[in-house]
Amino acid sequence: MRDKTHMEQVKRWANYVRNNPDWKKIHTEFINAQFEKAYQAIEKISKMPNGKEKIKKLYGIKNEKGYPSIFLKK
Repeated sequence: MRDKTHMEQVKRWANYVRNNPDWKKIHTEFINAQFEKAYQAIEKISKMPNGKEKIKKLYGIKNEKGYPSIFLKK
């Protein structure tokens, strides 16, 4: 069983959802912002010396063709 703090967090989240009808929109904006920041970081790293090799190592990428937006750009 999880600890007490986990259940407290679940209750806080349930309470938030119950009291904020627009919670899904807010949550979606937050998640999308996280993805955007990750994409920006990958773009920045790919422009560094050996950046694409660093990305391959970081993510364990074996097939560059599976990531055309990173490896097949000019």
